[in-house]
Amino acid sequence: MKWIIRVNARTGKISKQEADQEEMRWGGRLLISKFLLREVPPTCDPLGRFNKLIIAPGLLGDTLVTTTGKFSVGGKSPLTNGVKESDVGGEAGKKIARLGIKALVLEDIPEKAGTKVLTITANQLTLSEALELKGKPVSETIKALRTQFGSQAGIICIGPAGEMKMAGAGVAVTDANDIQVRYAARGGLGAVMGSKGIKAIVVDDTEVAPPLAYDEALLREAGKTLTQAIMEDPKTENRHKLGTPAILMVANELGLLPTRNFSAGRFEKAEEIAGERVAEVIAARGGEGRSGTPCVRGCVIQCCNIFPDPSGKKAVASIQYENIALLGSNCGIGNLDDIAELNDLCNQVGVDTIETGAAIGVAMEAGVIPFGDAKGAKDLVLQIGQGTYLGRVLGNGVVITGRVLGVRRIPAIKGQAIPGYDPRALKGNGVTYITSPMGADHTAGNAFETAKTVNPIAKENQVENSRKLQIRAAILDTMGLCLFTRPPFVKNPELFALFLKGRYGWNVTYEDVQKIGIDTLETEREFNRCAGVSEELYDIPEFMREEPLPPRNAIFDISMEEMQQVWEVKIPQDVF
Repeated sequence: MKWIIRVNARTGKISKQEADQEEMRWGGRLLISKFLLREVPPTCDPLGRFNKLIIAPGLLGDTLVTTTGKFSVGGKSPLTNGVKESDVGGEAGKKIARLGIKALVLEDIPEKAGTKVLTITANQLTLSEALELKGKPVSETIKALRTQFGSQAGIICIGPAGEMKMAGAGVAVTDANDIQVRYAARGGLGAVMGSKGIKAIVVDDTEVAPPLAYDEALLREAGKTLTQAIMEDPKTENRHKLGTPAILMVANELGLLPTRNFSAGRFEKAEEIAGERVAEVIAARGGEGRSGTPCVRGCVIQCCNIFPDPSGKKAVASIQYENIALLGSNCGIGNLDDIAELNDLCNQVGVDTIETGAAIGVAMEAGVIPFGDAKGAKDLVLQIGQGTYLGRVLGNGVVITGRVLGVRRIPAIKGQAIPGYDPRALKGNGVTYITSPMGADHTAGNAFETAKTVNPIAKENQVENSRKLQIRAAILDTMGLCLFTRPPFVKNPELFALFLKGRYGWNVTYEDVQKIGIDTLETEREFNRCAGVSEELYDIPEFMREEPLPPRNAIFDISMEEMQQVWEVKIPQDVF
């Protein structure tokens, strides 16, 4: 991958330039951080002409290494006003990488509102008007584009919420069969794409030759080692059978499952919405339902699913833990069919399920609808897509919703909704939410994976643990690897060096790889500092320091002074 494609949304000009020697060392999340700090004025309007939407495969994105079809989407967030990177599966990422594209950069904003489609092939780059797609939900958009561009294209698009530039909007990506709708959901990047007037990006790699690796045999052998280690990990079988909802009962038992707007950590109907129940329903209904499906080609973990309605037709693909936690227990809704329908409505409207579920929970606390009102919740999501006044409030996220409705318990850090792990009962995640440049984002360093070795409710070791987890996440996001590939790298971190040697011929050490993660975080933090949203300025929500969380009655009691130690140690001895 060596090409940087720039698309000017104002002039329509598209340029293609070769990456320089330094840029060739960047990929995924690291590339996004470097481009933002270098090219985007940190204090700019996130939806204005000086922000950029950057799409970047990871360093291993053009290889056959498992899970590397994932790619990164980034820009200045309209929610956090700081750096934002969100990675996503689907089909388009691998195609972008195979075309040799290191970065796709959408710049400026159009003088007049429009609805355009960017088409990328091996021989052509075009930006064309597509007024017929204006306001269309995501699945209809994908269907229309598929009719026009054929079955081989990878598709990236936004829904009505992104077109209306709502800060809770995400960027959707479909799989090869248009079954899975995956999202770069967090941080409002769909609104940034909408501000550029670009409804969709279509990528066709059918006329391109496979890229050549520096040492194909070494790369292949390292890939086999990783795959074998993943398949031998006990978590893989569990994830394959139950998907990410596998952790719901554990989260409920630990008392960290968001319930009724983060007022409790256990949900009385948890068993009815847990991973085991999801798998049972899929098996019993049959039809189009499936457990153990991939979000990218070549993934051996296959933790996604197709959840069917009672007739056996697809209701949503995929129903995940975060969706169930925020749209389900957090809203007092304990019926999987209702949650699946809410999930699909969010997908079609084009909004982040975490941000939207948190906003609905706040609206419920405000009395707009009662907790447990699934029908009312569905209407609220529909209103987001319709752009009603209430819908626009909800679509702009949990903080705006809480302020407009006068609710004090707003579960957000740096303007972004807290995911499905209440930090009072998983304190390592609280440290991550506060100290990460990403704000409240569990994928930036999720302490749930270390809950057996670091007491989740104690203060001890949380800061050190969070730092390691954040560096891990930054490395994987830069490589283009799924976070679920962590266990093999914990056992054999030198694998990273083998991959980079095999693909590029780089002679790097494990310490060099750790520096990639640290460089990513420090670059992101520098952008946030220049933007006036340094991590030191954003504490946990006040109610989480004051209100004990039932049933363990924990509060978040790690001070800002203690958490600031997370930035003091430059290079840990071992982050994996």
